[in-house]
Amino acid sequence: MMKNNTQVVCIAEFRALEGKTDDLIEALQVLMKPTHKELGCIRYELNQREDDPRWITFIEKWKDQKVFDAHCATPYIARFFDEVRPKLVQTYEVKLYREILP
Repeated sequence: MMKNNTQVVCIAEFRALEGKTDDLIEALQVLMKPTHKELGCIRYELNQREDDPRWITFIEKWKDQKVFDAHCATPYIARFFDEVRPKLVQTYEVKLYREILP
């Protein structure tokens, strides 16, 4: 299968600074409506970790690498990483996966 025809799964995990969990959730929720309207967005859901509520995680699925790259370049995503994240996030990790179909 060609790389461009492969769906991209992204797990984006953010650990809120102490006392900033609610602010982080609010900031991430702002990204959901515009992202859901993006072409090629299959799944974009926000989750909170059970054993450490300061971890807030997006589970995302995109049609291909091209639409994922376009998502990362949108003004609202760039603004989150450049301006919002430093004030709310202690640490974060963005990991890309390819779905394995049976």
